[in-house]
Amino acid sequence: MNKEETYSFLKENNIEFEAVEHKAVFNMDELGDVELPHPEWEAKNLFVRDDKKRNYYLMTVKGAKRVDLKDFRKKHGLRALSFASADDLLEIMKLTPGSVTPLGLLNDSERRVKFYLDAEFEDGMMGVHPNDNTATVYMKADDVLRLIREHGNEAETAEI
Repeated sequence: MNKEETYSFLKENNIEFEAVEHKAVFNMDELGDVELPHPEWEAKNLFVRDDKKRNYYLMTVKGAKRVDLKDFRKKHGLRALSFASADDLLEIMKLTPGSVTPLGLLNDSERRVKFYLDAEFEDGMMGVHPNDNTATVYMKADDVLRLIREHGNEAETAEI
């Protein structure tokens, strides 16, 4: 799904959202140059894989949060983790670096990626890209979890 298809999908699924168009941003530092209405809801997305390249995970955390991958893997009983490649991102979620988003899991036709949503978003709102880094979509975190689960990917809220 591209950006327009993502907007249509959200409307078809009765998901309330607010979309804000902006210049392309490729990381959280660049996002600071964009005026957005809800900076407290900004999300950072980490696409990682295990050391055997068998399991892939998407972690979504509050924008300024730092993630300790070693601590995370120990808490969740996972193998050693590292960032997945741009090729893996394109192959699995049909996304390019800078546009990673939980909504990209809707492109994961094989349901290979497990989603972890930071508990700090629980029962709140979040701002993520609509499969394109030229916009931010604000929506309820619970709606994101529901869409991903309905699509068939594993998804859970976790302390990250």
